[in-house]
Amino acid sequence: MSILQKFRTIAVVSATFFISNAAAQAEVPKVFSPYLKPEQNVKAELVVVLPPTEIQTYINKVKEASKKDPEWFREYSEKSKPGIPLPFDEKLGLTQSEYQKYRELWDKREFKAIQQVGLRLEESDGKWKIRATGEAARLSLLRYLPEDDIMVSTNGKLGRIEDIDAPAESILGAWKGHEWKFEEETALSKVKENFAIGETADKKFVLIVYRLQDITAEGSVLFDRSMVIRFAKPSAK
Repeated sequence: MSILQKFRTIAVVSATFFISNAAAQAEVPKVFSPYLKPEQNVKAELVVVLPPTEIQTYINKVKEASKKDPEWFREYSEKSKPGIPLPFDEKLGLTQSEYQKYRELWDKREFKAIQQVGLRLEESDGKWKIRATGEAARLSLLRYLPEDDIMVSTNGKLGRIEDIDAPAESILGAWKGHEWKFEEETALSKVKENFAIGETADKKFVLIVYRLQDITAEGSVLFDRSMVIRFAKPSAK
């Protein structure tokens, strides 16, 4: 190999290195940067939130009461914030003391891990995704486009909606985050898809919440898959 050919080879290798390095150094979108670092594996948990089993006694009473006036119960539920216990009302079928006990039990709810999963933030052609394993693998289908601040799934585009600022009594506890939503309704069904990411109020954990629903025009559920993923928030270093 001539000296000129050697220099050409070195130049090509160097250019390839710098291009690859530049891709690896792509700026992480602000919606991800506090929680995930690019190309780093993260150990996480797929979790559910469970209150003490004793709470079921009070839930059953509310269910029975709702059957007596289903229209009122539906309207009352729709007026209340989702994921938070309904405010007290005598029509709920609970006395004041029973409702207080119900709220005390609700406040004792805990996260329970149901599966260990892996996460990895990756970038390709300006699009970002969270590669996930196990039951969380569906997240890998989502792509985030920073320039448009949208998520793209197999269903379509998830637009950014109002940020999450959940109070302590919400099902996941106090936490703040960003959320995107897709919604499409046809003559046959209604599809909803949501993705959210944020951190708990104590800044110890990161939460990723995903849900996909497909409901017929008559209200029958065709598909309803939701997941909550939790992992320790990385240090700021």
